[in-house]
Amino acid sequence: MILQEVGFSVRRVHANEGSDIQPRPPVVTVMGHVDHGKTSLLDALRQTSVAAKEAGGITQHLGAFVVGMPSGASITFLDTPGHAAFSAMRARGAAVTDIVVLVVAADDGVMPQTLEAMAHAKAANVPIVVAINKCDKPAADPERVKTQLGAAGLELEDLGGKVQVVEISALKKTGLDDLEVTLLLQAEMMNLKARIDGPAQAYVVEARLDKGRGPLATAIVKAGTLCCGQLVVVGCQWGRIRALRDTVGKLTEQARPAMPVEIEGLRGLPMAGDDIIVVDSEERARMLSLGRKGKFEKDRLRKIDEKRIEILEPSEEAPKRAELPVIVKADVQGTVQAVTDALKTLNSPQVFVNVVHVGVGPISQSDVDLGQACGACIIGFNIKSPPTSLSHEATRAGIKIMVHRVIYHLLEDIGNLIVDKAPGTFETQIAGEAEVVSTFELKGRSRSKVADVKIAGCRVFDGCVSRSSTMRLLRSGEVLFEGCCTSLQREKQSVETVDKGNECGLVIQGWNDFQIGDIIQCMKQVLIKPKFISSESGAVRIEC
Repeated sequence: MILQEVGFSVRRVHANEGSDIQPRPPVVTVMGHVDHGKTSLLDALRQTSVAAKEAGGITQHLGAFVVGMPSGASITFLDTPGHAAFSAMRARGAAVTDIVVLVVAADDGVMPQTLEAMAHAKAANVPIVVAINKCDKPAADPERVKTQLGAAGLELEDLGGKVQVVEISALKKTGLDDLEVTLLLQAEMMNLKARIDGPAQAYVVEARLDKGRGPLATAIVKAGTLCCGQLVVVGCQWGRIRALRDTVGKLTEQARPAMPVEIEGLRGLPMAGDDIIVVDSEERARMLSLGRKGKFEKDRLRKIDEKRIEILEPSEEAPKRAELPVIVKADVQGTVQAVTDALKTLNSPQVFVNVVHVGVGPISQSDVDLGQACGACIIGFNIKSPPTSLSHEATRAGIKIMVHRVIYHLLEDIGNLIVDKAPGTFETQIAGEAEVVSTFELKGRSRSKVADVKIAGCRVFDGCVSRSSTMRLLRSGEVLFEGCCTSLQREKQSVETVDKGNECGLVIQGWNDFQIGDIIQCMKQVLIKPKFISSESGAVRIEC
């Protein structure tokens, strides 16, 4: 803390020294494009049905599982989401992994999130094993996929590189033995070892709030042994480990390297990606937690001040901008972050998405009260629908509650809400065009001071001409004059509009020099609303 006060950057370096260093199982992250079969592959390896439980067959948050192989070896798998909104979660999965399995569908080929997963793996300096899935389909073309991967910069083993390729079918359960052998061979080449004794070094991959057990953090141990009863500092939170549970929910006394466990006993909910530090005393844990909370709050206030400065100093030509306040509630901490980041990408020059509050757990009365105070809509993701009484109260207060389980539907609803709330911009468009076919002059009376009036006899050849609109006079393609219409008559009767194919006489205020062949354009102001655009890759944006 003293070093930070005088401006030095302090980073904790975990020591790898220890008396008992043993081989450890590899941590494998499964990455790839949405709907390419990542969860189905893990489903086939674990002989369980996780994909059927997931909404729309899309993995919503990161899950850690241990898969026991027939050979007796074990591999820890991380299943990461494939949607564009969850790039931060994929990056977090790559940060704690040893090997990345890049799943590519044989009938679909290389897609945007495939390239993004490759970029995450290369940035983390992690070796890649390519699994070409859905090889049982009639439209499967593994050779085309290999060519695309080679063109994307992946050095495949078939083309003289180091990246191994395995052709599999998760549905038919073919090629899984080859994938197991390839992963174990890659792990053996990496010579993965970790110290077993000493304080644990671990990372949080997910955090959620349980109604009965309180804050729970899913962590993967990198080195050392994590034991029950130890005092730990996890990001800004601290606590004494009350219970450790393995991936099937059984209580365990300790967690060794590459073992994912669920930690129970923290005072608050940590952020996904936080490191776990084992400390000796409660005083030390409290001091570290308070220091980190202070720094986090300081950074948060600085970001708010930067946003305020941007709002206070808008550009002169900036259009009117509406604000859409939202409250985000989700099942786990990582999903909250991903949904919040996805909502921020929907910001546009006309609408600012302001996330006023985020939280883990179901929608509560306090969320409705906050929404009523600031006029926010409440977004629930992957959580239970609120009680009927709470929904009725929110409806009476005019608060919109949206509960979704699939990120596509959530972003689509919010995008449509933004489009409705956007003030829009006015554009001048041509409503109709008429050609001057003859001219008439209305002489003023000799004793009156009324000037002579020039009338243009026109034929409307496109759209319609309206008396309340602005008129633009063109001669030989050049704009000569623009003014309002003072009189519009058809068959000696004043009319408001004249449609295509009809003839009329009109007078433009301030212009008397009409010539046969002139073009008169009728201009109108049209309110243009922004558009919500969704691409095939899952990326969304608001186009103004």
